[in-house]
Amino acid sequence: LLVRFTRNCPWGKCAFCRSYKQKQFEKRTLAEIKEDIDIIRKIRDEIVALSWEKDFGGVINDNLIDHIFSIPTYNEYFKSIAIWLYFGGKNVFIQDANSLVMKPGDFIGALAYLKKQFPSIDRVTSYARARTIAKRLSVDDLVKMRQAGLTRLHIGLESGSSALLGYMNKGVTKEEHIECGRKVKESGIELSEYVVLGLGGKKWWKEHATETADALNRINPDFIRFRTLKVLRDMPLYGKVESGDFVILHEEEILIEEKYLIERLEGINSTIKSDHILNLLEEVDGKLPEDKERILAVIDGYFSLNDEQRLVYRFGRRAGMYRKISDLQDELTYLRIKKTIK
Repeated sequence: LLVRFTRNCPWGKCAFCRSYKQKQFEKRTLAEIKEDIDIIRKIRDEIVALSWEKDFGGVINDNLIDHIFSIPTYNEYFKSIAIWLYFGGKNVFIQDANSLVMKPGDFIGALAYLKKQFPSIDRVTSYARARTIAKRLSVDDLVKMRQAGLTRLHIGLESGSSALLGYMNKGVTKEEHIECGRKVKESGIELSEYVVLGLGGKKWWKEHATETADALNRINPDFIRFRTLKVLRDMPLYGKVESGDFVILHEEEILIEEKYLIERLEGINSTIKSDHILNLLEEVDGKLPEDKERILAVIDGYFSLNDEQRLVYRFGRRAGMYRKISDLQDELTYLRIKKTIK
């Protein structure tokens, strides 16, 4: 379930980001948020009533979902809430990019009201900006948010290099990231840190990997989520690429950077996730420290392939046909891709 506490991003200046550009940031009032939650509750009650009407005993089952999706008059909001209830009504994501910039009391009040209206909720997740937590929130604020229902925060670390963060106009330093991460961990809220592979380009890839590993070692987040840089025309970074100031790494160079970074992760028990289509190797996934050697072996396994196999895999991955290296063993798909490349 998506519930919007704020609109857009209060920063919106990162060179590698295209979201929220030219859009005004807004803090929604507690009354507005509660009104949205009341509407969601009303729709929930209508769906349960419909289940009773259709003799399904108030249960949101396959037959009810089929019925709802077969009726054109039910809009997308109604359908999305029905699907959420079908899967247990347990998970909520608070929108948009940095809702913790709200007054702590308002954020906590909105969370408490959401949990009151939907007791089935057991996980509430939100994005947050590191500088907001480092400079504006105390550990006690975060503890109260956890007690009100907030279970996980996603933070865009992106890089541990203060110089690179400045170049990308991230508006935060390495030390502020570390302060934020440690506060979140101390509060008992789960912490997921995003790292952008390739963000250092050809000039700064080693500094990016080294400083990012150091920051992660000092934070020890619950999750480290890798995302691979993709530079699009409507990003500020694109101008730096055109001018030659920023040189994009080849995909295989990004894997070398990724391996270099992972090798330097020490003394932490984070879970590494590569769950995004832009990542070349989705199998770089596991728990530190016990899975570290296996994770590194995935990258080594890719480089043990011959030139043709690596090209076919990259094409297949970008075409959405491959998810893991062993998919290369599908001879028919391999031949189709090889023919297409030719």
